[in-house]
Amino acid sequence: MRERRDGHGPWTGRAFCQDSIRAFFGGLLAALLAGCGQPAGSPGAAAPPAPAVSVAEVVVKEVAQWDEFTGHIEAVDTVEIRPRVAGYIERLGFKEGKEVKKGEVLFVIDQRSFQAELLRAEADLARARARSQLARAQVARARKLVEKRVISADQFDERLAADAEATADIRAAEVAAVVARLNLEYTEVRSPIAGRAGRALVRPGNLVSGGEMIPEATLLTTVVSLDPVYVYFECDEPTYLRYGAMARQGERPSSREVQNPVLVGLADERGFPHEGRVDFVDNRLDPATGTIRARAVLGNPSDPRGGRPFTPGLFARIKLLGSGKFSAVLVDDKAILTDQDRRYVFVLGAGNTAERRDVRLGRIIDGLRVVTEGLVAGDRIIVHGVQKVFSPGMPVTPKTIGMGDPPPPPAPAPASDGGEPAAPTEEPNA
Repeated sequence: MRERRDGHGPWTGRAFCQDSIRAFFGGLLAALLAGCGQPAGSPGAAAPPAPAVSVAEVVVKEVAQWDEFTGHIEAVDTVEIRPRVAGYIERLGFKEGKEVKKGEVLFVIDQRSFQAELLRAEADLARARARSQLARAQVARARKLVEKRVISADQFDERLAADAEATADIRAAEVAAVVARLNLEYTEVRSPIAGRAGRALVRPGNLVSGGEMIPEATLLTTVVSLDPVYVYFECDEPTYLRYGAMARQGERPSSREVQNPVLVGLADERGFPHEGRVDFVDNRLDPATGTIRARAVLGNPSDPRGGRPFTPGLFARIKLLGSGKFSAVLVDDKAILTDQDRRYVFVLGAGNTAERRDVRLGRIIDGLRVVTEGLVAGDRIIVHGVQKVFSPGMPVTPKTIGMGDPPPPPAPAPASDGGEPAAPTEEPNA
């Protein structure tokens, strides 16, 4: 073992290391105190200023809870366009994907054979009318002759039967003419509703099958209605039971009896800018999913610049009125802090100190968070600058703002020793 050079006994490497560390930190502390111009712990040392924070009084007002669901847009009417007569497609009368009016011609089937059939039916009708006229005249003459006993009663009965048969032939010919005229009209395939047409599934020159009693009639295109539209969504069983209990207690009317309001937003929209009404709730829950289907109806007016806000098949976010009116304490979400599984805020206490207050939270209503426990009317909480509060009881410099307002602009810094104002520092937004 080596001897220490100062002659005080053995010198180990560990002891030398400890002495070196003490000497280093002692010199560093001395340098810092010399730079400050005052010794540590002197009475004249300045305390750090209280941090500037923004405080707002909690909002207390009557609100209603809204429940959120997801759903999709569907057309009120969806029609498959199929021909009622067979033939070759002659031309298209619409632009694919464009809006069409009710009764607008979409397809035209070759009409020549149907026009010829109508002419034949009209000729048969004229022939039947001529025969009926002759039979009627023969009956009139036979009536005079039978009175004079020139002809027998049997011959007179034959003339009457011939007149009745001619009248029946007229009716049959009229029906045939009506059918021929309808078939000719059916060669112009028209849209039964106003809406948007899909793509043409059959082009001109193709043979299509059709008829009232032919189930495999060729599908030509589809048309969906546009205004209004339906929004279908699923409600879970606990929520459905809660709605039923509120309806029985008179807190909220049932959507089966009253068209409760809904708010709807699309995937690219912020919030829920569209309003509608619930008009249908299914008669049973699906046991496989534990949900019940509901439907709301929305207006879908045409924009003057073209287009409509809703298209069938779109994803939609729905908010449904989920409670009656109740008094709630509302705060800005920026003021809420997390400590493991607990939520808390800093309340401005006596002497402008920050006091911690644990809270229980509810839903967001009108952009503010509902606080169900922990705060009361009149409490003022720190909203902006909470990151500057390191511990409960810490003094702060409050600046009052409205709940939900943005942080105030930073105050300009005092001028530096050189006479020029220092660059302002921005207060970070919590």
